[in-house]
Amino acid sequence: MSYKDEFIQFMIGAGVLTFGQFITKSGRETPYFINTGNYRTGSQISALGGFYSDCVIENMKKGTIKEDITALFGPAYKGIPIAVAASIAFAGKYGKEINYCFNRKEKKDHGEGGVMVGYPLKTGDSVLIMEDVITAGTAVRECLPILKAAGEISVEGLVISVDRMEKGTGEKTAVQEIYEEFGIKTYSIVTVTDIIQYLDQHQEMKIEDSIRKRMDRYFKAYCVNNR
Repeated sequence: MSYKDEFIQFMIGAGVLTFGQFITKSGRETPYFINTGNYRTGSQISALGGFYSDCVIENMKKGTIKEDITALFGPAYKGIPIAVAASIAFAGKYGKEINYCFNRKEKKDHGEGGVMVGYPLKTGDSVLIMEDVITAGTAVRECLPILKAAGEISVEGLVISVDRMEKGTGEKTAVQEIYEEFGIKTYSIVTVTDIIQYLDQHQEMKIEDSIRKRMDRYFKAYCVNNR
């Protein structure tokens, strides 16, 4: 079984990926929902870091992500545990040391001060931004000035758990918009296409046929197959 299939199983088991009838922030009625806030235990966050490291290592082997990444940056707040867990997984699972760092929401004006915690970024460093999911690219737009303030930092990519492949207000997905605006590629552990294929291949999953059909209709209406 591939790590992608294992990750989909993991999300379902953790109650992160659920099926039914939901309303998204954009007002769309969706047959599935991804709530990464449902990761709550030490074993879950440890496994999550492993899946992120698997995704990065796979892309390093393909040559789509450079091997000499300096640090993993986790935007506050949801990106923080992901960056830390992935850094631990790189060391324990792959014997590869990659620093981690994250930002504070508010600048600290006492003690060591500053807005950054962890590895002190500097000119020449290469960074991967670690996030949960991406909707409008807000987190990327907010953290880029923080990274650039540290020096001439090379942002090598954005790593997320699931690419919903959904169009925003226009005809492009947030992933496409971020690449066109900033030249930053997004790498996801899985896409919605992967999830649909997994459900088709595992008929034992307790997914009502009506929900499965609604997923197809939702994909055709709102998603862009950009892979």
